Amino acid sequence: MTPLPRLRIRDLRVRGVLVPLRLPLQTSVGTVTTAPLALIDLFTDEGVTGSTYLFCYTPLALKPVMQMLANLLPLMVGAAVAPADLDRKFQRQFRLLGNKGVVAMALAGLDMAAWDALARAQAVPLVRLLGGTPRPIPAYNSCGLGIMGAQRVAAEAEQLARAGLPAMKVRLGYDDATTDVQVVRAVRSAVGDGPLLMSDYNQALSVAEAKHRLAALAGEGLQWVEEPTLADDHAGHAALRRGSSVRIQMGENWWGPLEMAKCLAEGGSDLCMPDAMKIGGVTGWMRAAALADSAGLPMSSHLFPEISAHLLAVTPTCHWLEYVDWADPILQDTLRLEQGHALANDSPGTGIAWDEDAVARYLAP
Repeated sequence: MTPLPRLRIRDLRVRGVLVPLRLPLQTSVGTVTTAPLALIDLFTDEGVTGSTYLFCYTPLALKPVMQMLANLLPLMVGAAVAPADLDRKFQRQFRLLGNKGVVAMALAGLDMAAWDALARAQAVPLVRLLGGTPRPIPAYNSCGLGIMGAQRVAAEAEQLARAGLPAMKVRLGYDDATTDVQVVRAVRSAVGDGPLLMSDYNQALSVAEAKHRLAALAGEGLQWVEEPTLADDHAGHAALRRGSSVRIQMGENWWGPLEMAKCLAEGGSDLCMPDAMKIGGVTGWMRAAALADSAGLPMSSHLFPEISAHLLAVTPTCHWLEYVDWADPILQDTLRLEQGHALANDSPGTGIAWDEDAVARYLAP
């Protein structure tokens, strides 16, 4: 049996890019026109490089995330590329400060890059390293469909429907429930009865207002409503679940598996959709998948479709992959979509490799 390669960390390269969104996205909390991405390359003594990216939400967070990654490098040089060991080390390192926000983002980026390096060293895609095989994952289109009124949303929905994915997500949180319902109906009218519709409030409502709006949306055929109220209000979401037939979807703002466990313990969600970055990279995702499996909750992904296609393929309660094209302009190969499904790249690692000309074009100042 061929021994597994033993990799040791030599260096880290971090670059920031601002990638224009093909479809700018206005949510209830602001408008996203560019994707601020921190590109990570983890170099090893053995010549294997692991790569990934972090989505920093706002350009204001890009430099702090990059600086945190640079600060971590001296603690890693010479260490084995062993994600569980690195996770244990850094959880202890940041116990007093806390492992959320910029710290958690940086640690997740290192974790994902480490797993990519391990898979590349064995010349297998990440999904195979994790014990699975590449398989089609149902994907919904999450590009666009922001807060921009029924007429413009309907026109954009028609455009997205031509991409051929079986579902799409519309952002809600207008001034009143009537407008939310009008927008959902406008999208449905534009795309017909075929595509399924998901929705997201981005934490815009009070519990009382959310109860009112869920009642108004109850007959509109939505697959789920994401985060109608504050993401950490598990009791509030549990109350909404008890009073509504519309399924509540939570998870994109869980900072690690422990927060997921708290939400599930309080009955705060019908479904779950962890974010590969916020949940703790590949290591955190696998722990979250075990929690979802034990609770019998269908598990979808949030953003990061390239690595999520690998992770969902080994997730027992795999549900939907959230498809966005935000990183496409700076990647050599983009996620493959076939017949409404996403397919993990079958090349070694996660399949993430940079288009260096595009990276140079979009480098953040």
